Amino acid sequence: MKRFLAVSFCLVLSVVALGAQSRSAAPFKARLSPLGVTGATVNTITGLGAVTATLTGATLAIDGTFEGLTGVATAANVRRGPKAIPGPVVFDLEFTKASSGHVSGTLTLTPEQIADLNAGRLYVQIHSERAPDGSIRGWLLK
Repeated sequence: MKRFLAVSFCLVLSVVALGAQSRSAAPFKARLSPLGVTGATVNTITGLGAVTATLTGATLAIDGTFEGLTGVATAANVRRGPKAIPGPVVFDLEFTKASSGHVSGTLTLTPEQIADLNAGRLYVQIHSERAPDGSIRGWLLK
């Protein structure tokens, strides 16, 4: 009986350890830069930044910085779209209302959004007063 309990206990520990491994954190990064700059927008779409994101289970934690916007940041969000193709807003992020600052958020993703993240179809975009359609953006990649 003692041996049976010891074997059962080891099996339970193994299952718990495997479950913890499957929930391990997956890192993502994005370099924020101007996209879609033309001769007409070169003076209004400026800036740069960097974002790191960690997916643990279904929770995505985003943290980053930006600088050099030509105006005050007015919005920051996560959007869905293939690389270099603009897409709709999925989540809003917290951000500094200045031309340089911080962006962050903790989001709960659906299984479909996790698949989009792993496929490189989620990106961070920051908007500013002088570029209301978006100043800088970067796709979250492994």
